[in-house]
Amino acid sequence: MIECEFQKTLKAASGEMLLDVNFSLKKRSFTVIYGESGAGKTTILRMMAGLLAPEDGRMKVEETVWLDTQRKISLEPQKRNIGMVFQDYALFPNMTVEENLEFASGSKKDKSHLEELIYITGLSGFKDRKPATLSGGQQQRVALARALVRKPKILLLDEPLSALDHSIRGKLQDYILKLHRKFALTTVLISHDPGEIIKLADKVLVLENGQITREDKPVTIFTKSKLSGKFQFAGEVLEIKPEGVVTILSILIGRNVIKVICMEEEVKTIKAGDQVLVASKAFNPVVKKIK
Repeated sequence: MIECEFQKTLKAASGEMLLDVNFSLKKRSFTVIYGESGAGKTTILRMMAGLLAPEDGRMKVEETVWLDTQRKISLEPQKRNIGMVFQDYALFPNMTVEENLEFASGSKKDKSHLEELIYITGLSGFKDRKPATLSGGQQQRVALARALVRKPKILLLDEPLSALDHSIRGKLQDYILKLHRKFALTTVLISHDPGEIIKLADKVLVLENGQITREDKPVTIFTKSKLSGKFQFAGEVLEIKPEGVVTILSILIGRNVIKVICMEEEVKTIKAGDQVLVASKAFNPVVKKIK
């Protein structure tokens, strides 16, 4: 269990704002912090990583206290065993992919672990290339591998996929989920994409004006009604085509396009480009718009 409590005064567009949060994370869970820009999401990650000090705060990871401002305890970032990936890749341009990972591993190099990360992230054919010769998606995979090279307990992801196109984002979401499960990580992601959140997260913390206002499963957060079914997938509506008394929706789920038959009443608020949730108990899919 990871327990966090932070207080810090921030400068917001409307003036000063008190960030005041208290939350806990289960070991090996995947949690998303969701909220508008300026709500304090990145500040929370930076305080968890030890890159920013709260005015008042506590952080306990299992039985170890990482932070307690009242007792003047604050572990340095390099002692917190955290991997962090930012929006910008922050790779060393003069080093190859393999050299970037070796540098991040420090003095305790584990060659087999490094090679495993290169293989899992699909970088085997790129390990001798420098960042400038890689695509954005490839560079982000290097950043993910680098964050995990020291075998962290916690992985913090600050909107790492926001600048990438839809198809690349889908592939990298798969990589993130694969790494999360493979290395039994406790992962915290900042994201504005409901489809991405439903695909990846176990729990969502909704942050508004520095306060956590809701905490629940992604489906509950992003749909007005609770859905149950043997499968649930988030996707993007590509086309809405009326066919007599029914409407056919073409929905992109991952890299596949499915067609779902709906009644006109069910899709009256849905338009092309919307994120939706597709759920089914048998052969009768239900489509719900994600806010």
